[in-house]
Amino acid sequence: MSAQLDIDIEKRLGAQMALQVRFQAGAGVTALFGRSGAGKTSVVQMIAGLMRPDRGRIAVGERVLFDSAQGIDLPVHRRRVGYVFQDARLFPHLSVRRNLLYAQTVARRRGQLKLAPVCDLLGITDLLDRPPGALSGGETQRVAIGRALLSDPSILLMDEPLASLDGPRKGEILPFLDRLKDETGLPIVYVSHAMEEVIRLADTMVLIDEGRVAAQGPVEEVTSRLDLRPLTGRYEAGAVVPARIAAHDEVYELTRLDIAGGGALMVPRIHQPLGTALRVRLRARDVTLSLTRPEGASPLNILEGTVRERAAPEGAFVDVLVDAGVPIWARVTRLSADTLDLQPGKPIFAIVKAGAIDRASLGRAR
Repeated sequence: MSAQLDIDIEKRLGAQMALQVRFQAGAGVTALFGRSGAGKTSVVQMIAGLMRPDRGRIAVGERVLFDSAQGIDLPVHRRRVGYVFQDARLFPHLSVRRNLLYAQTVARRRGQLKLAPVCDLLGITDLLDRPPGALSGGETQRVAIGRALLSDPSILLMDEPLASLDGPRKGEILPFLDRLKDETGLPIVYVSHAMEEVIRLADTMVLIDEGRVAAQGPVEEVTSRLDLRPLTGRYEAGAVVPARIAAHDEVYELTRLDIAGGGALMVPRIHQPLGTALRVRLRARDVTLSLTRPEGASPLNILEGTVRERAAPEGAFVDVLVDAGVPIWARVTRLSADTLDLQPGKPIFAIVKAGAIDRASLGRAR
């Protein structure tokens, strides 16, 4: 069983921000999510020992890394923390193999993870004799992750590791991060402000705003809260819905997903086996509402439910939370909301276009 990370720290960051963060992270991926400047990177730097809290406590299982009350502040090399930066920071004069083995030299130990299995896990065996300058961005980051793993960490920190990559390179590395999560059992703290990465990878979300934890919990729960929509991103805001692959339509290249509450969604073909558990992001801007079930229309996804909550309006629009067995958001104009009299308890049909549910909207189930 992997150790649990316990964080309870405070730090004054300049004249404008006082960081005060408390959370726990177990096996799997805990995403620190929030706007740029919210304090996410400062948190992981304090876990790693690159920045010192003013007060508080950091522990991984029974090992205390920092405790201001007891005067404990382990140096970086004794913390057993693997750190993957946004930029890989490989040594340009060393081959991939020597970059990887350097981690063991610095750590002064060989952990349970060995070179060959790590290379296989990350798909970098064929890269061992190359110099870093001959690698693509995705390959470079996979090597950086391998180096962090070979340092025998008890926890892995990943600070926006995909931020410098374009869409195709992100798509290249995400499956390896899935495998990393499944096969190492390490607690992983993953810093990001990209919702699609959080949905794809994270088990738990810690939402940080101006140095404080605004919310924490399973990704599905945090993303369904209307009160957090300014922090999760209005344009990309939506609900994360648990689903399971129920059927494939080979003729029309579609997949049916069964969701909690008895509903179903038709989405572009997903090349995964029947029964695979997924999470689907339904963005509020991709959901429309109707008082009656549409007939003779093109949308395939029509979910029956009731209005749970109506948020305060923002300009011409208002967010409405619908209970369709699972929480679903819809963003409609205030005119439409008033015309339909969208008040709590109102029966409603939520309509989602299949084309709005792309691969970036799909994640692994918890």
